[in-house]
Amino acid sequence: MNHPHPPFADQDSGRSAAPVVLVPACNRLLGEHPFHVVGKKYVEAVRIAGGLPLVIPSASADEIDSYLALADGVFLTGSPSNVHPEHFGEEVLDPSLPLDRERDVWTLPLIRSCLQRGIPLLAICRGLQETNVALGGSLLQAVQLSPGRHEHRGAGGRSGAPAAEVYGVAHPIEVVPGGLLEEVLGRGSIHVNSVHGQGVGRLADGLRVEATAPDGLVEAFSMPSAAAFNLCVQWHPEWQAVDNPDSVRLFKAFGAACAAHRRQRVTADAAAPSSGR
Repeated sequence: MNHPHPPFADQDSGRSAAPVVLVPACNRLLGEHPFHVVGKKYVEAVRIAGGLPLVIPSASADEIDSYLALADGVFLTGSPSNVHPEHFGEEVLDPSLPLDRERDVWTLPLIRSCLQRGIPLLAICRGLQETNVALGGSLLQAVQLSPGRHEHRGAGGRSGAPAAEVYGVAHPIEVVPGGLLEEVLGRGSIHVNSVHGQGVGRLADGLRVEATAPDGLVEAFSMPSAAAFNLCVQWHPEWQAVDNPDSVRLFKAFGAACAAHRRQRVTADAAAPSSGR
């Protein structure tokens, strides 16, 4: 059966559709049953950005190109799980902490392909960590145990703490002058939450530090050589984002980049010669 329009295409050439943003899911066992899960706050953040969120299950390597062909942006979420340290040459430090090897297997090559293709990328918390690992960097598996580093786990890692405490404002970050984050936020310092046990160890080659915590830990980075908007942040701007002007600025900047990518894609498709039927 021939379809007059490919998936997610504009149904009316006079109307601009929202950019499609891929949101890779995590893998979770609920009882004995495996599920793909994404926090609702991340889906809503894509909507704040003006995007159409498309949650993607774990994929095989040969499916990545097909998914990216649909994409005007990629949004890497935070997660309770950590990137497996085998991807940066280390053993697991704390076996009690959750891992998600299924997510690792496809998001690491997805990140590299996304940046190579010039598709806008926004990454939060685990997303920042897996981006650094995907590009050849390493992680501190327990920031709070690393010399000179502070406690970065929300509510000090205390089990059962209410979300309002876990995601409460934790510390300021210093925004590096002249970078993308300063351009987005329009100022040199903001206060953020802090809900992570792991963090950037060795920053991958080619990445630019965009912000640091008071203890020097990398709080944001970008890849200036990539052809499109890309920004990775360690804090959680999606938490109560609509009430946080800095979060709204961040998501709107990502959304504007995704919309620009969509316009370029639609123009290129329109200019391509028809193969006929």
